[in-house]
Amino acid sequence: MADNNTYDAIVIGSGISGGWAAKELTEKGLKVIMLERGRNIEHIKDYVNASKDSWEFPHRGGRTQEMIKDHPVLKRDYPLNETVLDMWVNEKESPYTEIKRFDWYRGYHVGGRSLLWGRHSYRWNKGDFEANAKEGIAVDWPIRYDDMAPWYSYVEKFAGIQGSKEGLDVLPDGEFMPAIELNCAEKEVKKRVEAYYKNARKIIIGRTANITEPLQARTNCQYRNRCWRGCPFGAYFSTQSSTLPAAMQTGNLTLRPFSIVTKILYDKDKKKATGVEIIDAETNQTYQFKSKIVFVCASALNSTWVLMNSATDVWEGGLGSSSGELGHNVMDHHFRTGAGGTVEGLSDKYEFGRRPTGIYIPRFRNMNGEKRDYLRGFGYQGGAGRGRGVEVAEFTIGAQLKDAMSIPKEDWHFGITAFGEMLPDHSNKIMLDKNVKDKWGLPVLGI
Repeated sequence: MADNNTYDAIVIGSGISGGWAAKELTEKGLKVIMLERGRNIEHIKDYVNASKDSWEFPHRGGRTQEMIKDHPVLKRDYPLNETVLDMWVNEKESPYTEIKRFDWYRGYHVGGRSLLWGRHSYRWNKGDFEANAKEGIAVDWPIRYDDMAPWYSYVEKFAGIQGSKEGLDVLPDGEFMPAIELNCAEKEVKKRVEAYYKNARKIIIGRTANITEPLQARTNCQYRNRCWRGCPFGAYFSTQSSTLPAAMQTGNLTLRPFSIVTKILYDKDKKKATGVEIIDAETNQTYQFKSKIVFVCASALNSTWVLMNSATDVWEGGLGSSSGELGHNVMDHHFRTGAGGTVEGLSDKYEFGRRPTGIYIPRFRNMNGEKRDYLRGFGYQGGAGRGRGVEVAEFTIGAQLKDAMSIPKEDWHFGITAFGEMLPDHSNKIMLDKNVKDKWGLPVLGI
C-alpha cells in the first residue's frame, strides 16, 4: 500500500505514454501515482464543447483579437480557435524562449495531447529499425521490427486502430478494425495512380485510432470529426477513454493533477532515482514522493526539462547528462509541401458524414532501388472533398445567399501534404533559460 507519499512507481505525465505506463504497472499489481502538472479533465463530463455546433460559439468557433494577443505561438496555426481554447497551455503562465523559431503547442491537463492528437497510427518497417546502422546516423537501434511486432499488436488491439490490410513491406499491416471507406473521388484517384505507377505507389485510408466497432466501454466512431474537443463516445484512443479507466479499475492508481514535477530525486551512493519533488500548481506548496521506479512521460521536451532541472553534483548538466547529448538532437517532422487539384466527372455525387481521417500515401522515395540525393523519405496525408457554396458576388445577404451557400461546388478537390522525416543533429537543442521564469518561478526552456 502507498504510505507516507511512498509508492511502488511514479509516472510523470498523463498523456499517451503516461496513461499506458499507469495501466501496465497497476495491472501488474504495483501501487502507482500518476502526476499531471495541469488540471483534471474527466471523461465525458468535462468535454464541454464536444456537442456544440458552430452557431453555439460566440464567434462561430473562430479566433478573436484578444485570443491572438494572448497566444503568440498558438496563433501561428489552426490550433488557435475557441472550440478548444481551454485545452491549450496558458502561454503567459508557461512561456518558453525561442532562440530560433520553434512552434511548441502544449496541452497541460490530464490526458495531455492524447485528447488533441491527430490519431494517425503506423508501424515502422524493418528498414526503419536498421536505417541508422546502415547510414551511420546517430546510434543503432538495440531492437528490430520482429522484437517490436508483438508489442505493436498488443497496443493496437487495446487502443483500436481502423485500417486496411495492404501487404506492404514499407508499411506493415497491424491488428485493424474494419477500415473507414474512401470517398468516390479518392477511389477514382487511387485507381488512376496505382495503375499509372503499376502499384509502386499506393493510396490507402489513413490508419487512425478511431474505433469502427464497439471496444471495452467505448462506442464506435459517429463520424462527427470533433475528436480534439473530447469524444463523449470514447471513439478515439485517449488516456480518458482507455488507459485511465483500466488503471483505475485495478484500485492501484492515485491520480494527482496540478502537480508540477520540478526534479527527480537521486541517491548518488546507490546510483538510483528515489522519487520526485513537485510544486502544487494551486497552492505553491512543495511535496516529495518516493518510489523504486520513476517513469518520465512528460512529452519529449518537458521530460528533458525535468532531467535538466534535476542537476546534481554528479551530473551538472542534468540527470543522465554524462553523454553530453541531453537536450540535443531535437527532432520534429517537417511538412507543408504537397499538391492539390480538381477531380472532374463526379458532379452527381456528394460526401456523407464527417470522417475522422483521410487518405495516406506510404513512403515511396529511396525504396526498391530508387535513389534520391537525401536520406529516408516521407508519406502523404490528405483527401478529397466537394464542399458547398457558389461564389456569386451579388448574393450578399438573405435568402439568395443561403441558397447559394447550399449548392455543392462543381468539382471535387483533392489535396495531399507531405510529412517528412528529420534526422538527429547535435546543434538542434533545448536548454534551461534561467533568466526567464514561469508563473511558479521555474526556469523555462530555451529552444
